[in-house]
Amino acid sequence: MQGPPHRSPQHLHQHPRRHQHAPLHTTPKAAQPKPAQPTKATKAYNPRHPERTLLYRTVAEHLETWLELASAGQFDGQGDHHTPPAYVEKAFRKYLECGIFAHGFARVRCDDCGDDFFVAFSCKGRGVCPSCNTRRMAEAAAHLTDHVFPRLPVRQWVLSVPKRLRYYLQRDKGALNAALRIFLRVVQQSLQTHCPGAAQCDLASLHLGAVAFIHRFSSDIT
Repeated sequence: MQGPPHRSPQHLHQHPRRHQHAPLHTTPKAAQPKPAQPTKATKAYNPRHPERTLLYRTVAEHLETWLELASAGQFDGQGDHHTPPAYVEKAFRKYLECGIFAHGFARVRCDDCGDDFFVAFSCKGRGVCPSCNTRRMAEAAAHLTDHVFPRLPVRQWVLSVPKRLRYYLQRDKGALNAALRIFLRVVQQSLQTHCPGAAQCDLASLHLGAVAFIHRFSSDIT
């Protein structure tokens, strides 16, 4: 009696089962390619469009009327003596050109994405433009923090002058400087009085360092 035919290992190897898979070939860890780093998304430049703000529309609509009425003395009844100074009118007119592409712009190219875009010129004003004032404020704060103030505690003081004196301090620089010196002297005396250990020091060797900013506006502007 003959048994089943003998199947050699070669015969099994030539007809593998369907669920069998070829062995995986792995490479050393050092030779494996590094995953691609995600590209950094670039932020598109978005112009600020000052002509859409309420302040810009108000100035553009009423500037000429305000200049005419102010020159005629309609606000204080004193005639032409209170005509707005030339720098005030210049600040308002430059503000109306700030950020407007029709008044000039620069073409900028981004090195990261290769995109080109336009940046409108700014007025660099000091009194009217909120954008330029904010930029100057940030630059001044960074300069004082990095190059002026020592690594010591800093205290802020605010002096609000009565409205009846604001006109004289604005027109008379000597009166403004005198008021500032009096204010700083009082601050120095107060610090020397309340500072622990100041009584044992030579008062002649103690000096006050201060940075003063003059704000020429009141609640009437809001």
